[in-house]
Amino acid sequence: MAERDPIRRLVQAFARLPGIGEKTAARLAFFLLDADDRVARELYEAIAEVKQKIRLCSICCNLTEADPCRFCSDPRRDGRVVCVVESVPGLMAIERTGEFRGRYHVLHGVLAPLDGVGPDDLHLRELMTRLGAGVDEVIVATNPSVEGEATALYIQRLCTPLGVRTTRIASGVPIGADLEYADQVTLSRALAGRRDMGGP
Repeated sequence: MAERDPIRRLVQAFARLPGIGEKTAARLAFFLLDADDRVARELYEAIAEVKQKIRLCSICCNLTEADPCRFCSDPRRDGRVVCVVESVPGLMAIERTGEFRGRYHVLHGVLAPLDGVGPDDLHLRELMTRLGAGVDEVIVATNPSVEGEATALYIQRLCTPLGVRTTRIASGVPIGADLEYADQVTLSRALAGRRDMGGP
């Protein structure tokens, strides 16, 4: 059997990345072929380094090189308030607002039963461990999608019996939008206008 064309293999590898179609993948592949060897070597080394060194924070499940991450180890941040986000880009979007000075928790997904994603597939167990350690409020900042809302309600049901206040970021973020694409003013208003989800 003939060996696969290495250019085609590279194009297919790029096309597997989110948001990269076949044409963009081909452009990236030919850019690397035409570029100086140093460019390809730097890309290879950067990918290898991030795969070797980056891991999940043992407390909040953020992606980090140091464990605990910089948010969990910062004594100036308020550990009594935890903002729960779907993903690291969501965390970074909220952090860019400069409005939130608590700690974070990253789920790495949302409940999506039709896609086979249940509670055990998210980092909810780690969140529950944290709730017994002096957390007064959980701000649920999942995306305003059907799955994000379902996940928010599920988290509320987990928090209520523990006496932890559960709030949801306000609807300044449009339905169906991802947090990482929202502007800082919208996110700031959403945080400031968060609402109680019930419970204590």
